[in-house]
Amino acid sequence: MEFWLLVGGAVIVYYVIKAMATSPTQQVQKRNSPSSQNKVRLTMTTSRQVVANKNRDDDDDLASFSISYGYQEEKSKNRTLAKWIKSGESVTIKEQTFTGGNFYLGGKLSSLDGYGTEASLVDDSLRIEKSVSSYEDESLDYWPKFISLTPKARGAYLSWLSGNRSDPETPLGYVFICFYGLERRITVDSVKQGVDDTEFKSLFDEILRLKSIYGSSRSFSNYSTRLLEIMCLLRPLVVSHTELETTPHRDSLLLKHRLATTVNEEKPVPAQLALAWIRFYPDYRLKKPARRCGNEFSQMFMRRYSRKYGDGIVVKPNKTRLKIEYLPASSSLRGISFPQQDLPDPSNLKGPLSKLIAIADECTAELDAYSRYLTKPGTSHTDIEAILLLPDDLSDLGMMPGLVEFKKWADDAISTNSGLVSVEEFWKYTKSPLPAKINKKEADLIQNLAQKAGYGVAPDTRYHHAKTSTAGKLVLFPEGHGKHFEPSKAYSEMGMVLRLGAMVAAIDAQVDQAELHLLTQLIDHDNNLSPTEKRSLHAYLVWRLNTPSDVTGLKARLELLGKTEKAAVSRILVGIAMADGKIDPEEIKQLEKLYTLLGLDKTLVTGEIHGMSSSKAGVLRASPQSGTMSSASTSFQLDERILAIHESETKDVQSMLGAIFVEDDPVAESDDSATDSSISHEESGIDRRHYSLFEILIRKEKWTREEVEVLCRDSGLMLSGALETINDWSFDKVDAAVLEEDGDTIYVDQEILEEIEG
Repeated sequence: MEFWLLVGGAVIVYYVIKAMATSPTQQVQKRNSPSSQNKVRLTMTTSRQVVANKNRDDDDDLASFSISYGYQEEKSKNRTLAKWIKSGESVTIKEQTFTGGNFYLGGKLSSLDGYGTEASLVDDSLRIEKSVSSYEDESLDYWPKFISLTPKARGAYLSWLSGNRSDPETPLGYVFICFYGLERRITVDSVKQGVDDTEFKSLFDEILRLKSIYGSSRSFSNYSTRLLEIMCLLRPLVVSHTELETTPHRDSLLLKHRLATTVNEEKPVPAQLALAWIRFYPDYRLKKPARRCGNEFSQMFMRRYSRKYGDGIVVKPNKTRLKIEYLPASSSLRGISFPQQDLPDPSNLKGPLSKLIAIADECTAELDAYSRYLTKPGTSHTDIEAILLLPDDLSDLGMMPGLVEFKKWADDAISTNSGLVSVEEFWKYTKSPLPAKINKKEADLIQNLAQKAGYGVAPDTRYHHAKTSTAGKLVLFPEGHGKHFEPSKAYSEMGMVLRLGAMVAAIDAQVDQAELHLLTQLIDHDNNLSPTEKRSLHAYLVWRLNTPSDVTGLKARLELLGKTEKAAVSRILVGIAMADGKIDPEEIKQLEKLYTLLGLDKTLVTGEIHGMSSSKAGVLRASPQSGTMSSASTSFQLDERILAIHESETKDVQSMLGAIFVEDDPVAESDDSATDSSISHEESGIDRRHYSLFEILIRKEKWTREEVEVLCRDSGLMLSGALETINDWSFDKVDAAVLEEDGDTIYVDQEILEEIEG
């Protein structure tokens, strides 16, 4: 006895070693071999099968070996030939009524290869015990067969089969037994023309229904998809499904056949098929942005492809022939074959695929920023910030309800109020809280939102060299600056003149229409400005006239001017002040302050006023009652030298204004948490405490929340604030968060870390 035990053990060890040396493909084939029906079965399974064999999720990379004990087929004396019970046909089994059909009933129906009984055959002569459909035991193994189930498991299967077959908690083995019957009906009976088109379509719909309920199992999803594809190939005029063609899996039969047919007929490969081809190609894996943003990637790829290749690339038929091979789920269907068409198989051709990969890589790169934004907690593709990050190819996808509302509001502001709006009103459309300050990040958001909606905004920090505040104003104008706007020298000079003119016009806290008209004419009469530049400057003028001005930083710059230039600037100031035909005492007082700032004698103001007023508009006199300068004429015409600002002696002055009155570019405020001033060049943008924490965290790929809390306490930091600070710093460097929270676990994104360190 001991001898035979030793021999038996040696045999088992031998087969385990042999199994380890066998390829996965061979193991799949052995799954259906006659020896797989033995009581002791050697199989190669994935790690997930070892944990839960019944789940059939056999797609993990890691493989392990197990010895499973199957159940032998029970002997049946039933000699009744099996019959297919159609949907809607009523039968009674063990006092249970079945109306759903779609299964084989009887005692005799062999496996296709002649070994054993058809796995799905319901033999009502076998022992069956009533049981709920949730019951399962060891007889419900990886290749379940009705005849091999225990009596109680058979009762559980029939309980599920007699119902609506929709309980997602049903053990998957029972669903597969039913699926085996559908599979045989389609791949065997229908090929022999034993199934009419109406039933064929009904079977197709039933498989789709089962997939929608039990498709969370990748194994069931894959097998059901393959069967649906075969049905589309067998009877393309009866059944079809868009999703099967547009999102093919890696070994899609339908995609290969459609591609082969297109190439064989020497037709262009359309954009949708090209997209399916690149998704199908086993040697190319879509990168993260394409996988995160599947819909956006698809739209962008097809648009780029169509723009570059029109109707599509034409692929020359190759010599490799297409072979349709179907690997059934059922162990009873080994050896299925289908008639083969003589078609080329271009699915792995390197030439055309290199063209598709180039487009896919372009799209992936441009979706990177948008994709990374969506990884931040609490973000959505409908966020304004997300929409602003969409590539130009997808601008129409960004027309979400929020952006439509923004356009309506902007158009109303432009038509009724010259585009003047408050920052607070504008900011509501960003769907985020109003910040404390408008720094570079906030200014960029304002400018990008306006541009995405088709508008320009003043001030635009890129062109107007000024910034607003949260309590300030903005001015919107139609069409905007455009993506490739480059301001001319004339534009920059005029912008500075308008700033200076607005300061003078608003001295009395009220801008007269004549003053506004003059400043507007300065823009309209300058032939060196483009239409876009004029629209921008008009908006900038409105903003300047409605924004308090100061002389911060001007004194040091004005000291660089020579005596002649200062005199010319003074004449511009006086000319704009006199545009309304009067000079109030308050205006004279303010002009005197500006003269002092220019380093000129403030007593020259009155003389400058008399000199300019007597040039062409007659003699002005001071009214003793009002203290204003008046004239016999009710209108005042500005000296031609003011309107011709680019001519004569003022030409040199205007060039100087571009350097004198330009404000410093807004600098983003430093993070409140970055209080340590001793920061190295490598750590720029983050204080030492947070950077030290970052250096500790990157030593592992994941941490528990409790571990990080301890590290933060040791550093004198709060956990949530520390993570936010590090991620903000990460966004500034590579536009993505390096730390991700998932429940009680904090992960370090290794791809983002490589970018930061690179």
